[in-house]
Amino acid sequence: MHTTLKTRTAGSGPNLVLLHGWGVNSGVWQPIATQLEQHFSVTYVDLPGFGENNQIMPKPYDLKNLAECVANVLPQNSVLAGWSLGGLVAQHVALLEPTNVKQLVLIATSPKFLKGNDWAGIDPNILQAFSQQLVKNLSKTIERFLAIQAMGSDSAKMDIRKIKSSIEASPQADIAALTAGLDILEHVDLRDQIAALKMPIHWMLGRLDSLVPAKLQGFVQQSLPNNHSVTVFPHASHAPFISHTEDFIVDLMENTLR
Repeated sequence: MHTTLKTRTAGSGPNLVLLHGWGVNSGVWQPIATQLEQHFSVTYVDLPGFGENNQIMPKPYDLKNLAECVANVLPQNSVLAGWSLGGLVAQHVALLEPTNVKQLVLIATSPKFLKGNDWAGIDPNILQAFSQQLVKNLSKTIERFLAIQAMGSDSAKMDIRKIKSSIEASPQADIAALTAGLDILEHVDLRDQIAALKMPIHWMLGRLDSLVPAKLQGFVQQSLPNNHSVTVFPHASHAPFISHTEDFIVDLMENTLR
């Protein structure tokens, strides 16, 4: 049995659960929190090893155990939204708890992050370099990762500042969680499994994203069933909810089950 994750819920309306990405915490949603809470009962979750849950380290620290930790605190009948690594966790939660996840919203995420022969993704050398740098200088490595996330966005410097100021109030992530998180990004491939999911699934991608290339749109439209929909934000990079807040909220409201 896993230790129960701390969560925070605010707002009123249908249940919306938010999962953050690698190297940050649930504070990253702060720039859109007020707007979301006008329409949803929003549950903010720090993944194990991150933020307020930085002391919770499931063993082994793998995608299945992360998903089980989240599934244990998932309100009934939730729209589950995950960004980046959080989107990978969200996909696995939906596989574990298909009746409790009303809809999946997948933000700048992928069923497979690593680049392959037939697949656009992150160069394996980049992930390995981050793993090595983490041991030497944790905060500088996270700053570099934030810079890559914002790369391509017209407001890149401002985006990085927004993310940093949103997450700094929470405790720093556990280095073991950061290392294991990179390992998950490197090795997980859910492409076959997610094709079996029956709930509506909405993908939100950035055209300028270098971590999750917008080419994923082709896979979603050609290889996944018609319960999947996709929006590509033409001027966004890896964090469309930071760089294009208004467009993001509008798209979320238009494509979320009420």
